Amino acid sequence: MLPQEFLLNQRSKIVVLETLLTSIPAIAPEGNGDGEKDKCDALEKWLYDNGFTNIERFEAKDERVSCGYRPSLVVTIPGKDDSQHIWVMAHMDVVPTGDLSLWKTDPWTLVEKDGKIFGRGVEDNQQGLCSAVFAALYYIKNNITPSKTIKLLFAADEENGSQYGAIWLINNTTLFRKNDLIFIPDGGDSEGRTIEIAEKNLLWLSMHVIGKQTHGSRPDNGANACLAASALSLELHNLEKIFDKKDSLFEPDYSTFQPTKREKNVDSINIIPGEDTFCMDCRILPCYSLDEVLKKVDECCRKIEKEYNVKIEYTTPQKSESPATSMDSPAAQKLAQAIRKVHQLEPKFIGIGGGTVGAEFRRKGIDAVVWSTLDDQAHQPNEYCIIDNLIKDSLTMIELFK
Repeated sequence: MLPQEFLLNQRSKIVVLETLLTSIPAIAPEGNGDGEKDKCDALEKWLYDNGFTNIERFEAKDERVSCGYRPSLVVTIPGKDDSQHIWVMAHMDVVPTGDLSLWKTDPWTLVEKDGKIFGRGVEDNQQGLCSAVFAALYYIKNNITPSKTIKLLFAADEENGSQYGAIWLINNTTLFRKNDLIFIPDGGDSEGRTIEIAEKNLLWLSMHVIGKQTHGSRPDNGANACLAASALSLELHNLEKIFDKKDSLFEPDYSTFQPTKREKNVDSINIIPGEDTFCMDCRILPCYSLDEVLKKVDECCRKIEKEYNVKIEYTTPQKSESPATSMDSPAAQKLAQAIRKVHQLEPKFIGIGGGTVGAEFRRKGIDAVVWSTLDDQAHQPNEYCIIDNLIKDSLTMIELFK
């Protein structure tokens, strides 16, 4: 049976699996949830019931959830050649619903309408999960042995940093090999054209400025921490003029240093604050190292300390840098070839300012690419998945597995 015919015959079964997964919230403790266990149990049973036999379960300890762990599943379909594994990684966890008044339907009850399915998680990331499952199922049901061993990873904790999911698996197992190809169907565009191969380096700064509080009428008796913090935020923002290279792979094509969150300082207008705290979100082109950026941050701090007679301390709530996957790499070229064949489109390689789990693999020297065909409904009310997009992604994966 041809892949497209097989998947069209499985359409109702795809909706059934999406319905099952949507009905079981898998929210991290950070979102006041109890983790992925119930969803993982249901998915594991469904996989066994539908012909998958080689399933491993990995459990990262997390005392914040009632079962005490965060589970991930690895499904294997042995290939003719086991020297290189082809991975598809999706995640089981979802984000909270947000304001329920913005939803037109119950987020945890799948609704199918006009070729779309609605519910929390149906796109992020159950579309990727289900497309991988049914691509692998094509090989199982038709007794076809893929050329390379296929590995499907259904991970925990992607929405909150992957410490109990992919990162834990990378650091605590021997699952991954340097020559493996990692495909992550968790970001893309409505055509399925873009292949994400790189991320900007991420640097979050929490800047704490310490001056001297005084009465609003006597600024000469104090050191205005708010004024110094404002000057510092401009100094840091102006680092965009120092780290000024451009890279057309990204949008925007330059490094950004943006002040964002500001903490409360004093309770009254007539008090000059002695302390002020603000944050910066910096997305830096990978041609610059974070070490060289932080040296300039320190220089900015010393300048403002001297000018405003304050002391400045800071922390880095997030700090992440990773190499790019080359567009000439086997993973990138294999996916590009599959897109050309299935989508009849010329793929476009891109970099992004956000962070994905792909960076964790790239840091370990394993090529990873992120791609999918979607309307980017992640984290939105009335999240939906277009069923035809899911099927098209599954066709693309069947091509990848050849």
